[in-house]
Formats: sequence, C-alpha cells, structure tokens
Amino acid sequence: MITGELKNKIDGLWDVFAAGGIVNPLEVIEQITYLMFIHDLDDTDNLRSKESAMLGLPYKSIFANEVVIGNRTVDGTQLKWSIFRDFPASKMYSVVQEWVFPFIKNLHPEKDSAYSKYMGDAIFKLPTPLLLDKVVTSLDSIYDLMKNSNDSDVRGDVYEYLLNKIATSGLNGQFRTPRHIIKMMVAMMQPKADDTICDPACGTSGFLVTAAEYLKENHKEEIFYNRQKKDHYMNSMFFGYDMDRTMLRIGAMNMMTHGIDSPFIEYRDSLSDQNADRDKYSLVLANPPFKGSLDYDIVSADLLKMCKTKKTELLFLALFLRMLKIGGRCACIVPDGVLFGSSTAHKAIRKEIIENNRLEAVVSMPSGVFKPYAGVSTAILVFTKTGHGGTDKVWFYDMKADGYSLDDKRTPVAENDIPDIIERFHNLDKEADRAKTEQSFFVDKQDIVNNGYDLSINKYKEVEYTPVEYPSTSEIMADLHELEMEITKGLAELEEML
Repeated sequence: MITGELKNKIDGLWDVFAAGGIVNPLEVIEQITYLMFIHDLDDTDNLRSKESAMLGLPYKSIFANEVVIGNRTVDGTQLKWSIFRDFPASKMYSVVQEWVFPFIKNLHPEKDSAYSKYMGDAIFKLPTPLLLDKVVTSLDSIYDLMKNSNDSDVRGDVYEYLLNKIATSGLNGQFRTPRHIIKMMVAMMQPKADDTICDPACGTSGFLVTAAEYLKENHKEEIFYNRQKKDHYMNSMFFGYDMDRTMLRIGAMNMMTHGIDSPFIEYRDSLSDQNADRDKYSLVLANPPFKGSLDYDIVSADLLKMCKTKKTELLFLALFLRMLKIGGRCACIVPDGVLFGSSTAHKAIRKEIIENNRLEAVVSMPSGVFKPYAGVSTAILVFTKTGHGGTDKVWFYDMKADGYSLDDKRTPVAENDIPDIIERFHNLDKEADRAKTEQSFFVDKQDIVNNGYDLSINKYKEVEYTPVEYPSTSEIMADLHELEMEITKGLAELEEML
C-alpha cells in the first residue's frame, strides 16, 4: 500500500482534475491511464532500445523518423512524453490532442487487437491547455517518487490506489486483488513458456501481467531466444475477459506496457453462452467477482448442468473446469462459503473437483487480506483438470499473516506466511508427516468425503490443549479466608487511625 508523499501527490492530481471540471471518477481514471500509458510508451521504447543494443539485436523505435497521423506527417520524436512535456502549455495541448492521442489510438491499426478494440472509442477529455500542463507536471512528480521508491510493486500500488478512488469499486466485486497475493499464486503455479493462460474476470489484467513478469524472470532465454515461443508469448499466450470496458481498456494498456504486443483482452460475459471456450487453456488464474445471484436465463446451460445455481462464485468454478484442457491447472480465490456451504450446488461443485479431478491445495486466508475494500474471508483453491479423478489427499495451509496489518490501514508488518506457503507447496513430499495441529497438513480424501466434501480448514485442524492444574477447592477457600482476615485487620487499623 502506498503512503506518505506519493499518496498526497495522487490525491493532489485528483484535485487538479476536480478543479478542471472533471469529477466523474471513471473519467478521471481513464484520462490518467491514457497519460500514464503515453509516459510508459516512451520509457518502454527507450528500455527496449537499450536492451537490443546490449544484445546486438536490431530495433526500430515506434517514434523513429516521421510518423503518419491522418493526412499529416510529423516528427516522431515530438510524440515522446520526454519531449512534449517541455513545450509551452498551448503547444503541448495541441500536440497531445492532435498528434499524440490519435497516434496511440492507432498504434495497432488492425482492428482485431485488444488495444485497438478498446482505444477505438477512447476520448481525450482534458478541456484546457492549463489543465493538461498541471496534470503532466503532477504525473512527472509521481513518476519521480515511484523511481526513488524501494518497493518493486509501487506501480501496482499506484494503480490500486487509483482504483480505490472509483466510488463503485467493490459493489460488483471489482476490487483489485492485492499484488502480493497475485504474486504468491503465480509463484505457486510456476507458469511455463508453452502455457496458455486465462483470467475470465481479468479487470486490470493483474494476474496476466504478473504471470508475464514471472515468465520474463524465470524463462527469459526460452521465451526471447526461441522464435516460436516468443511469438506465442507476445500474441497467443494471454487471454482475459471482462464486462467493464474501462477495466478492459486499462487492462489492455497495462499488458502492452509490460511488453505483451497482442494480448487477447475481450469484452465478454464469461458465464453466458457468449463464452464458448472449452478445453482450451493450460492455466487459469483468477479472482472472480462474488456479486450474488444471476438469472438462470443468462447463464450458459453447460455450467448449469454441472452446478445448478445462481451464485457466481460457484458458476465460475464450473467455468474453470470447462475452460481448462486435460492436465490444465487452476489457482483461484473463492469466498469461504464455497468451502463449507451446505446447499446442493455447493456440495456438487466441490464433489466435481474432488471426485472427477484432482484438488491439490486449499490455502485459507485471513479476512483482512482484501481490506479496505471488503472484509470477507477467502481461500485459494489449487486444482488440476483430469476428467477422471486423482484426488488422493489435499494439502491445507492456515495463512495467519500476509506481511501487512489486517485492519483497514494495511501497514507493513514483519509477520508473513507467503514465503513459507510457496516453499512448502513446492515441497509437498516433506509435508506428509506433519500433524493436524500444525499450520499446514494433509487431509485424506476419504476424510473429506465423510464430512460432506467440506473444505474448511477448521473442520480438520486439531487444537492442542495444554492441561492446566488448578488448586483444590479447599486450598482456594483457605486462601480466601486468609485474604478476608487481612482485609478485616486492615479495616480495624484504619478505624483506630480515625
């Protein structure tokens, strides 16, 4: 979470928009995101140029030479943030409005790219040169603070704080998953260079971006020196769906900024017949919305066959199973109710995962993880689609701390179970002898079946009671008499003094 000066700078930027007449939070965040993308485009282009020079590879800047915009040809360098930010306010405004914005809207002229789909109807709404000048100056100071921060996730935290400004955030389950939780889930799943990764409720594409960063860090040579795998990474590895066009726009720009040329980010109601994906993905990473009930007539019939319910959290689990190919893996966040709910639908989806596929892990998280957006208790389910069972025993972990206080402030603290979770998950052979009184342990499938497929950790965790020996009744009475005598003696002495 961001604090101090950076938080004040973002609040100040928000005030600049309000003073300039733009008060709708969605409009503000859209305009900020466009400008951040323009800034990042310059930074990313410079970085790629340096990396190519170091590797001896050819690279052509998108700002190189002259750029055609409409019927005009302009000097590409003038479209760079680092150049136009020093122009006088009136010149900067005309350059951004007439050249830069049309340029970024047509970066991908082919209309089937995610970027072109969601930039096609984007509108530059800053009304005056003075407002643009103030916003650019504010963003420059924010970026300077981000560069000087020791927190490697500060960019994600800035996005989180911006999203928190949207008044409707959370009403439809659209709060951002904390970056450190996403990183933990990605580290647990260890994406590979040949994976096809999907988030059917992608929002700002946090899971996809983090998976891309993990691959870049851990499979760099495999991805960037194998032409086929590089093409897969850039164009056909990442898929994200959402029903909020603003989030899709931010998500598409977020992916491009992180070096993914053509992610498949699409407007889609994942739970409806509009989503025909089946046996397609090798990895699903998601925190789907828990927004209550849907009408049966808008839910895909395939999902209702597996789990007849109106609850989105259960329908998404059925969806993950349908979308995964055999051998495909899933790590998803679910509300605690999914683990122990007693309805027919709750039991049906848990039984489907346990009996017909392989449930590997249940990581129970404390209720403060999603504060200040929500106080709901959640868990992470990790399972593999097999189509023919395979669950033998399930690994449970009781997360008690995630490195932040569990109140609304979410300040950093020393206690953090995340490194332990990742380490133990990748060494499950060492977990076999751990007792159910410890923080992590295995539970046999038969025990889970006998308990109605209940997956709440408290159903299986054993509490060690340390026997406490108390004095006998006669000893306690003797002590009371002694105290009474001391009190009587004290009162008598007090009366004499009076």
